[in-house]
Amino acid sequence: MRYVQEKYLDANFLKVAYKKNKPFPHIVLDDFIEREFLNKVLDEFPDLSTIENKRSFNEPKQIKFGSIGFENLSESAFELISFLNSDIFLKYLQKITGIKEPLISDPYLSGGGYHEIKNGGVLKVHADFNRHPSLDLDRRVNLLLYLNKNWKEEWGGNLELYSQDDLEKPVVKVTPEFNRCVIFNTTSYTYHGHPEIVSCPEGVSRKSIALYYFSTGRPKSEISEKHSTMWKEVKGETFKPDPLTLGKIIKKVTPPIIFDFVKLMAQKLKWSG
Repeated sequence: MRYVQEKYLDANFLKVAYKKNKPFPHIVLDDFIEREFLNKVLDEFPDLSTIENKRSFNEPKQIKFGSIGFENLSESAFELISFLNSDIFLKYLQKITGIKEPLISDPYLSGGGYHEIKNGGVLKVHADFNRHPSLDLDRRVNLLLYLNKNWKEEWGGNLELYSQDDLEKPVVKVTPEFNRCVIFNTTSYTYHGHPEIVSCPEGVSRKSIALYYFSTGRPKSEISEKHSTMWKEVKGETFKPDPLTLGKIIKKVTPPIIFDFVKLMAQKLKWSG
């Protein structure tokens, strides 16, 4: 199989470790992609703060950049991601994960593609959105491929995996080293992130490629209502509620007739002003 190192071609062998790993099915694969090719991907990686098609997050729970779609991918990244979205790799991924429903890649890279965390950035612990934002698909698998040479653990940015039964300490901590690939199941309870703020030298950033895989339907035990990213407090953290969340809480506890009246009065005041 092109691009993937020969030592990882036996998907059935990897499946055993994937299934038994805690706190949820996952695997960490070092030196995953053919190294010379991945060097090209890294060499061509842009400063995401300067590209046109990007997502920028600057809030307490997440400070990061991400590309949008394929347009700003370099030639090598386009080639690699196209392969990782192909039927060849999907069948390989299906064997590793043991997921019965056929896996489907995302041609829109919704939330996927290039990711970059600069000095001072963070991604608090969370469970990912569980449905594709525009297609009728269930999110099932995450693949994270890191592109950071000589990354030091003390710089932060280490991926942490948490059990839903204990959010005081991670079960697994992964340094985002170059050519390290992490694959894991995605449900409403697969809590992960890098809650420690990145503190890296000038000119260094935490770079990765993220890909998400979907299916039409999932096991009944995993079904929950559609939700966006769900943040979790860990290690004694306390999140301040954002105004949108506070507004939803007020709406939920206020009788509809009163809420509608207040909303109507607010509109009248706005019009009269």
